[in-house]
Formats: sequence, C-alpha cells, structure tokens
Amino acid sequence: MFLQEPIEWPDKVELLIDQLESEATERDLSREERALMDIYETVPVLQSEDCLHEFWQSSIEHQRIINSFELIGASGIVDPMNASRWCGARNDDRNDYSESETEYLVTIEDELSGGMDELVDLVLEFVEEEMSE
Repeated sequence: MFLQEPIEWPDKVELLIDQLESEATERDLSREERALMDIYETVPVLQSEDCLHEFWQSSIEHQRIINSFELIGASGIVDPMNASRWCGARNDDRNDYSESETEYLVTIEDELSGGMDELVDLVLEFVEEEMSE
C-alpha cells in the first residue's frame, strides 16, 4: 500500500486551478489548462492508500491523464502509470492480488513516489513556461 505525504500546492497553483474551474463552465479549456486540471484532480487518487490500483479502477480517462503528466515532463509518474496498466484488467480488490503482484506493484509505487516528489516543481515550471500571459 502506498503512503506518501500529501502534496501541498503553492498558492499560485491553487489560484490558477480556481480560476480554470470557474472558466471551464464558460469556455473550453486549452490542452495545457486541461492538463493542469487533470494533474491536480488525479494527485489525490495517486496519494490514496490504493494508489495505482485505484487509478486504474477509476472511471477517468486514463490515457488523457497519462498524456497530461507527460505534457509537463513528469516521466517519473508516467513510467509507473504505464508499468501498472495491468491493474486496470483486474476486478479484484487490491488485497486479492497474489504475493508477486503485490510486490511488483509496491516496486512500481516506490518509483512513483520519486516522481511525486518532483511534481510541484514540474507544475510550477510548466505554469511559468506554458501558461504565463
């Protein structure tokens, strides 16, 4: 089971997310704006107890989310997501995984943890480069 300190987004990111959420009702968001929203909305899933299993069992658009992380250069998150695709084919509760599946998923989630550590910096850099007016 994956446990990591929750990401605390800087005020700049929180304010931008609030702005995009309100604007999304009035206009279509750009690909960059949508990517930022996807990342912001997906992080709580990736930081949940069931982490990648929960991500693959959810009804979100998995490939779009992966593409969003890829757009900001978060390969430390994209690679573990891709390596854990097999979780999406499972109907089982994560607790029903075999011992080898559990060990493999823990290894993937350890890799994910490193990617999550870099995420705030990558998002801030992305906002500066792609979303500054």
